[in-house]
Amino acid sequence: MKQSFRIWLDAARPKTLPLALVSILTGSVLAYSTHRFSLLVAALGLLTATLLQILSNLANDYGDAVKGTDNDKRLGPLRAIQSGAVSPQEMKKAMAINVVLTVLSGLTLVLYALDSVQSMLAFIGLGILAIVAAIAYTVGNKPYGYVGLGDVSVFLFFGLLGVAGTYFLHTGMVDVSLILPAVGCGLLAVAVLNINNMRDIENDQQCGKKTVAVRLGQKRAKQYHFALLVGAVVAFSAYLIEQPSPLWVSLPFLLSLLVTYKHGRAVWLAEKPAQIAPMMPVVVKCSMVTNLLFVGVVIAQTLVS
Repeated sequence: MKQSFRIWLDAARPKTLPLALVSILTGSVLAYSTHRFSLLVAALGLLTATLLQILSNLANDYGDAVKGTDNDKRLGPLRAIQSGAVSPQEMKKAMAINVVLTVLSGLTLVLYALDSVQSMLAFIGLGILAIVAAIAYTVGNKPYGYVGLGDVSVFLFFGLLGVAGTYFLHTGMVDVSLILPAVGCGLLAVAVLNINNMRDIENDQQCGKKTVAVRLGQKRAKQYHFALLVGAVVAFSAYLIEQPSPLWVSLPFLLSLLVTYKHGRAVWLAEKPAQIAPMMPVVVKCSMVTNLLFVGVVIAQTLVS
């Protein structure tokens, strides 16, 4: 029983779960800055996002295994089906259970947070789209992750929709100023995916998985990664500077420059995909620290204003 739990815990890839949470956290803190915050909405949002991320991870495990992309040449950690610990049929059953749990959590969130039938239907539609996107990334005859559209999906769901949608669930409205932190969250999430794709660039190319990294090539993928990091820091900084609170309150966010620069330099100096592999937890940490510094400053600005 203990071993089985460990197998499924590894399949859920808990180290990636913070990526699903930062957009919900950011949207919630931005709502808090307007004094319209619900702890239950935040908790249900975090739960739903976590379930969606787990669904995506299980679907990736299944889709890449079925297509043969998970093979001995892949540099990433051994996945559940690839290792033989879980059969494809068992993985499909786990995905189905996860979908049910996600729907239950998402419906509870929508019914609690919203009063308008129109808004409820809109968010239910977005929820269905998120579930389909989580599965269709690597599963099906034409998975969009195999044609280089994964970055777009991650940017939308972990950035624009994640932040703005969460903010709306708290406040019942959307503000144009949300675009900057939403872009920041989205770009950092794409940076995590890009490290994953740069690590697997050689194997993906051989298997016909045309990620953005494969299409760009290793050198330009590094340039793309640097642009993602810079863009995220600039977007967050621009939002903080625009706020009416004293500028000194925003100074702690400057620490994000050190974190992103150190990571960006390491990626730039890496010469082989094998050197990129250890950077996966580093880029996750970079994303988390940058996002947490941002939300911390937003909270501080709210308290002093």
